[in-house]
Amino acid sequence: MKTLSWIFGILILIIGILTIFQIHIVPGMIYFVLSLFFFPITNTILKKRFGLFIPFVMKVILFLFIMWFTLGVSDLAELYGL
Repeated sequence: MKTLSWIFGILILIIGILTIFQIHIVPGMIYFVLSLFFFPITNTILKKRFGLFIPFVMKVILFLFIMWFTLGVSDLAELYGL
């Protein structure tokens, strides 16, 4: 599960970087912040400091929603013809 969390986080981070350079900085920064929720270190910090934990199922649902939004609605999909 940690491997998938890293993969999800890196994919969202890449989408954020592409959005920053090709669309606009604001949605790119939102993708960047959302990517932080996927990295296992974020779960460790949230659990230590605030007692919060993000379940893996929620990460998968969030990832699917972000991918659906990116490929279906955003301008990034239109740039690459997806």
